[in-house]
Amino acid sequence: MTGVLRRIRIWLLVALGTGLAVPAFASAAGAAFDPAEEFATSAWVDLNLGFIDLSINKAVFYMLASSLIICVFGIVVVRGGMKMKPGKGQNVLEMTYEFAEQQVAEVTLPARVFKKWFPYLATLFLFVAVNNLISFIPLPTAPHTDTFQVVGDLGLYAATANINVTFALALMTFVAFLWEGFGTHGFIGYFKTLVPAGASKGIVPFIFALELLSQVLRLISLSVRLFANMLAGHLLIIMAAGFSILVGSLLGVLGIPFALFFYVFEWVLVAGLQAFIFALLSGIYIGYAAQESH
Repeated sequence: MTGVLRRIRIWLLVALGTGLAVPAFASAAGAAFDPAEEFATSAWVDLNLGFIDLSINKAVFYMLASSLIICVFGIVVVRGGMKMKPGKGQNVLEMTYEFAEQQVAEVTLPARVFKKWFPYLATLFLFVAVNNLISFIPLPTAPHTDTFQVVGDLGLYAATANINVTFALALMTFVAFLWEGFGTHGFIGYFKTLVPAGASKGIVPFIFALELLSQVLRLISLSVRLFANMLAGHLLIIMAAGFSILVGSLLGVLGIPFALFFYVFEWVLVAGLQAFIFALLSGIYIGYAAQESH
């Protein structure tokens, strides 16, 4: 009975959090509802240096928060001592480590480069996963201040729903697998591996062009896949919740169950799955480049 009550309290908190986020989707005065405003990243602290913009905005805040959560949690658990009978924190840490090791790194990386690239893949998985998960926690980062008159109403935002963030992450993987490919085969040798041995000379240029294009498309596919999934998920939640505000009648109540459904579906399934896919594909690309022969 206690367990059931605990679960009820958890779901009530989820519903409350989503409900509190709803005011951010429309102004108190009934202004036009624009979902795009929730993804605006205006500068909170302007650090535009001319040649590069280092301004602190909502996306940077979420990435810094994710990094802080990962670092503080890891340090607290490890400094607390690793026990033979682990507590909850150690269990989470060990399960995450084993998952990244067994389900991501071991199935994608050759043994000789495992120790070299496993830390990168594990960090990438954790960073994307935590960013995705905290994006479903209502925080006072919404663009409106109509309800509470503070920094912002409670809203949902994902740094990984920003193409600049996902492109930067994909670019790191792109550089990583090229670095490993050039290190294993040499600069010219790596490009030679793009053409299968024994291919007819007449089609070699065609195959080479296709393989070279596929290398570049990895950068695009990695970044767009994560960005599109997180953006679509948050838009569904915002639109369903916003529907309740805009209709403003008994009919509008129908939007709340849909918002909660999308909320739970995205948080439970999509957030972790997309982090896993991003890390797994990164490992596949690096592992393929590190193969001594194709």
